[in-house]
Amino acid sequence: MKEVHYFFVPQAATAVELPEEEATHAVRVLRMKSGDEIFLMDGQGTFYRAEVTFTTNKRCQYAIKSVLPQEPLWQGHLHLAIAPTKDMGRMEWMAEKATEVGIDEFTFLSCHFSERKVVKTERVERIVVSAMKQSRKPWKPVVNGMTPFKDFILQPQRGRKFICHCYDEIPKKDFFALLGNPTETQDVVVLVGPEGDFSIEEVRLAMEQGYESVTLGTARLRTETAGLAAVMMAQLKRRCY
Repeated sequence: MKEVHYFFVPQAATAVELPEEEATHAVRVLRMKSGDEIFLMDGQGTFYRAEVTFTTNKRCQYAIKSVLPQEPLWQGHLHLAIAPTKDMGRMEWMAEKATEVGIDEFTFLSCHFSERKVVKTERVERIVVSAMKQSRKPWKPVVNGMTPFKDFILQPQRGRKFICHCYDEIPKKDFFALLGNPTETQDVVVLVGPEGDFSIEEVRLAMEQGYESVTLGTARLRTETAGLAAVMMAQLKRRCY
C-alpha cells in the first residue's frame, strides 16, 4: 500500500504550491515528482486531495483534485493556559502530545513563580504543525505567546474556566467530575501553573474572576504532565462519538 503524505498549507484552496519548508521536504526528502498524489490540510477543517504538477529543488506546485471537509472530532473549544517550565523541551513535548490528543488553543503564562519568561512560539508552532500532520488533525491549534497571568484572567473567555492548583487551604473539586457530560457547555479554559505552582494570591484572584478551583487528582504532577492530563480529561468528556 502506497504511503499517503500530508502537507500543511494554510491557504490550500487558493494557493498553487506548497510553502517553502513543506516543498523542501516533499522534493528533497520524499523525492516527489509530477503526477504524485498528496494530501493537503489547511488547519481550518478541510483536507484536499491533490496532484503534484511541477517541482524544482525548492518548489512544489500542485492541482487540487477533490475537497474533503472534515467533521469536528470533539465538541467545543478547549484552551490550555500553562506556565512554561524552565526546560522548554518539556513544554514542547506537552504541546506535541496535546495536539495529538486534540486541543484548540495554547497560551503560555508568566506567573509569580515562573522560571521561564520567554517562549519562542515559532518553534512551538512547528512542533504543533508536525503533530497535526502526524495525527491527521484537520484543525491547527492556536499558539499564543507569553501572557502575564493577570492580563490573561482579566480577558473575556468562552465557556467554563478552571484553575488547577495544590493548595489544601483553598477548597477545590475534581476537574474531571466538574466537566459534566457533552450536552453541557462545551467550551473549556483550564489553567496550569509553573513548577512552584501558582501563588495563592493568583489562585484567589482567578477565582474572583470566575475560575473554578480544581484538582487533577491525588498525585502531584509535573507541569507538563498536568497540562496533558487536563487536555486528556477534557477530551474524554468532549469527544463526538
